[in-house]
Amino acid sequence: MKYPDAIDKLIESLRKYPGVGKKTAERYALYTVNRLNDDSIDEIIEAYQKIKEDIFECPICGNITDTDPCYICKDEARTHSTIIVVEEAKDIIAMERTNKYHGLYHVLNGVISPSDGIGPEDINLKSLLKRLQNEQVKEVILATNLNNEGETTANYISRLLESTDILVTRIAHGIPAGGNIEYADEITIIKALEGRRKL
Repeated sequence: MKYPDAIDKLIESLRKYPGVGKKTAERYALYTVNRLNDDSIDEIIEAYQKIKEDIFECPICGNITDTDPCYICKDEARTHSTIIVVEEAKDIIAMERTNKYHGLYHVLNGVISPSDGIGPEDINLKSLLKRLQNEQVKEVILATNLNNEGETTANYISRLLESTDILVTRIAHGIPAGGNIEYADEITIIKALEGRRKL
């Protein structure tokens, strides 16, 4: 038995999301057809249309935005001497939730991954280097993930900035709050030791 073409097309479209396999996509598609009313489907279509029409990357930092520049880049109250470099725009949301950092950001929109054919030229590095020519920037905080690709990217950026007067730091990685040492892997423990500080 074969689904109608419209459902097949919806299933294939839903499979473009990470972690959504054929069975999950099929379940979502059939739920849409059998359980959602026309108003709900129209709301979903409108939301996708607004993303397509209104959302773009900030030309300065690469954050996703609906204003040019984004609300962080145009905020004069923020500290312009520090930039946190993150892999994805969602990382900015996590940082902002802490309400402890009031500097600027730069979104790489990826990481260097030779095994996947992704080199430095494939991520948002050129605009970062251009921004760093601004003498206001005194520190770059590298906040890429603690995996091979994140470490490779952080090390690459650090080497690029060696000849500048900019302080390059790396966010500390270690045991999460409430976590138990016995369940931590070796890399997490090593990074926790390296990031230790005086009390």
